[in-house]
Amino acid sequence: MRARTVLLALGSAVTGAAASYLAFGRTPCLTWGATKEVVERTMPGDDLLADPDVVSTRAISIDAPPSAIWPWLVQMGSGKGGVYTYDWIENLFGLHMHSTDQILPEFQNRKVGDVEQLGSKGPRLRIEVLDAERAMVIRSEDGNSVWAFGLYPISNGRTRLWSRGRGGSLKCPVE
Repeated sequence: MRARTVLLALGSAVTGAAASYLAFGRTPCLTWGATKEVVERTMPGDDLLADPDVVSTRAISIDAPPSAIWPWLVQMGSGKGGVYTYDWIENLFGLHMHSTDQILPEFQNRKVGDVEQLGSKGPRLRIEVLDAERAMVIRSEDGNSVWAFGLYPISNGRTRLWSRGRGGSLKCPVE
């Protein structure tokens, strides 16, 4: 009887935590730093996955003009500049990411159509939009996810960096 009570309490706690996250935490997590207007605004790449299951739009102000930020964006990727998060997170998934702290000239000449793999076994990503100092959009080859970056000048040489992720449902193959 005691084990049953413990399992019931644990199940209730997990259900409560999940419900709390969905009710109070999910929206702030998916829209960190972005106003309602930013979340609702159309960005380059939105048309590449018209009806996603999940959309995140995050924003941050940077004390630099788009021209100073752009080189950091175009060198993003596995075996390049990394993705500027916590490398240990990507490496938990075997992506062998190592974010750089400098501009790497050898990765500054990307073009639409370039494809790279995320890690040695991750998805292959294709550059779909490349508008210098304004927008970079990448899409998974299966078309199930899109990641867009937009640079929007504000005042005093500052820039708002927007990141929008659009994802479809995980599809299980039929056997």
